[in-house]
Amino acid sequence: MANEIIRLTGIHKAFAGVRALQNVSLTLERGKIHCLVGENGCGKSTLIKIIAGVYQRDSGSVQINGKEYEHLHPIEAIREGIQVIYQDFSLFPNLTVAENIALNEQLAEGRRFVNWRHVRQVAQDAVNQIEVHLPLEARVEEMSVANKQLIAIAKALRQNAQLIIMDEPTSALTEREIRTLFTVIHKLQQRGIAFLFVSHKLNEVLEISEAIIVMRNGQVVSTGPASAYNTTRLVFEMTGQSIAEKSYDFTPDHSQPALLRVQNLTVPGALNNVSFELRRSEIVGVTGLLGSGRTELALALFGMLPIASGQIEIDGKPAQIRSVQDAIAHGIGYVPEDRLTEGLFLEQSIGRNVVVRTIDRLRGAWGLTDPAQVAQQVNDWVASLRIKTSNPDLPVKTLSGGNQQRVVVAKWLASNPHLMILNGPTMGVDIGSKNELHELIKRLAGEGMGLLVISDDIPELLQICNRILLMRNGAVVEEILPRETDENALAAKLIED
Repeated sequence: MANEIIRLTGIHKAFAGVRALQNVSLTLERGKIHCLVGENGCGKSTLIKIIAGVYQRDSGSVQINGKEYEHLHPIEAIREGIQVIYQDFSLFPNLTVAENIALNEQLAEGRRFVNWRHVRQVAQDAVNQIEVHLPLEARVEEMSVANKQLIAIAKALRQNAQLIIMDEPTSALTEREIRTLFTVIHKLQQRGIAFLFVSHKLNEVLEISEAIIVMRNGQVVSTGPASAYNTTRLVFEMTGQSIAEKSYDFTPDHSQPALLRVQNLTVPGALNNVSFELRRSEIVGVTGLLGSGRTELALALFGMLPIASGQIEIDGKPAQIRSVQDAIAHGIGYVPEDRLTEGLFLEQSIGRNVVVRTIDRLRGAWGLTDPAQVAQQVNDWVASLRIKTSNPDLPVKTLSGGNQQRVVVAKWLASNPHLMILNGPTMGVDIGSKNELHELIKRLAGEGMGLLVISDDIPELLQICNRILLMRNGAVVEEILPRETDENALAAKLIED
C-alpha cells in the first residue's frame, strides 16, 4: 500500500447508457513505468480522465496516495501530483517556453506583477531537472513536437508531479527524439516519479515499460510485468484474436519501364540529387530523421515543392510536375502526414470527404449531381475499405483515427491513381486498424499500384516494404532490403550521424 500512488477498484462509467468502463481495477506504483494499451474505443481515455478528475465515476473507489476520494476534481488530482500530458500538450503557443513552464506557478502564488527574472529562473530549474537544453525565450509555436513534449514534462515537474500520464507521446517523434524522451523518463523514474505511458507502438511499450495494463471493451483484461509479454501476446490480449501479418512478396518485371523513375531530383535546402525507381506492384519505404528530406521528397513528387533540377519519368515518359494538378494528372495520389489538418474536412460528412476528389465526374449535363449516384459511390468505398460507421452522413470527425485514415485513402482511390504516396499511413491508429491498413496497402500493390510509404515506424517498414530508402541531409544514402536487416540494425542506421 505504501508504494502505491493510485488504486482503482471496481470502476464503472457509462455515457448515455453506453458502457465505457466496467469493473476496472488497477494499481500504479511510485517510481514505476506502467504502460496502458488497447484499441481505440476500449476505454483508455475515459480511464485517464477519471484518474485526472475530469470525469466522475458512476461507481467504484479511487484512492490517491492512500486517500479515498468520493468526488475527485482536477485541482485535487493536481495537488496529489497527478499530471496528464495530452497529445496537444496543453501549451500556449504564443507564449515563450519560460512563460509556459512558470505560468501556473505564478498564478498559484497570486502574484499581481510578473517578476521576469523569477519566471526565467523557475523555467531554468525545471529544464535542468530533465537535463536538456531548451531556448527559454523562444515561442512555443516555433518549437518542434519533441521539444513541446519536453516543455510539458518540465511544466509538470514544477507542479510536484508524482505520476505523469503521457498519451501517445511518441506518435510524431523521430527515432532520435524517442531515444531522448526515454532517457528523460528514466532519469525522472530514478527520482521516484511514476509514469503511465499510453501508446499504440507495441515495440516501444515492451521497451520502456515495467508493468503492462491491457484494456478491451471497457475492461482490464490482462496485467503483469512487461517481461511476461511479447508483441504476439499483446495483440491477442488487445483484440481477442491472433493477428499474423505476412510479408508482401514482390518480383520486379524488368521487361516493363518503371512506374516512377527519379533522377538527381534537387530542391534547394531540402533535396540533393535524389535518385530511385518504383515499379508497379512494388511497395518502397522511405525513412530518416526529422529534416532528412523524407517528407520534402513526397511534397516535391506531389507538386507542392518547386523542383530546381532533376528528371521524373512515369511509365518511361518524362513528366513535368510543377503543381498538385500536374501530379494528379499523372495519376499520383498523396495521403498526408497530418490527416486532421491536411487530409480531411472534419466538420463535413464522411461521404463528402470520400467524393470530394471526384465530385466533378459525378456532375450531369446541367452541373448537378445525382444524389443516388453519389450515395452509391460513397457506400461502395465505405464497404470496400471497411470504414466503420453507422451512417456516412455523420461528420468525419466522429470516426476513430484508423477509420479517418481509411477515408483519406478512399478519397484518393476514388480518383483511380497509379501511384500512391503514403506519409505516416498508420500514425496514431490502433493495432487492429494498423493491420487492416497494412493489408489494404498490400492489396493495392497486388492489384498493380505502386506505393511509396514514408514512415519512421521500423516494424511497419520491415513488414510491408520490398525495399527501404534511408535518407539523410536531403539525400538517399542507402537502399536496404528488409530480409537482410532487423529492427535493431535499422534503428541504429536511423540515428547515425
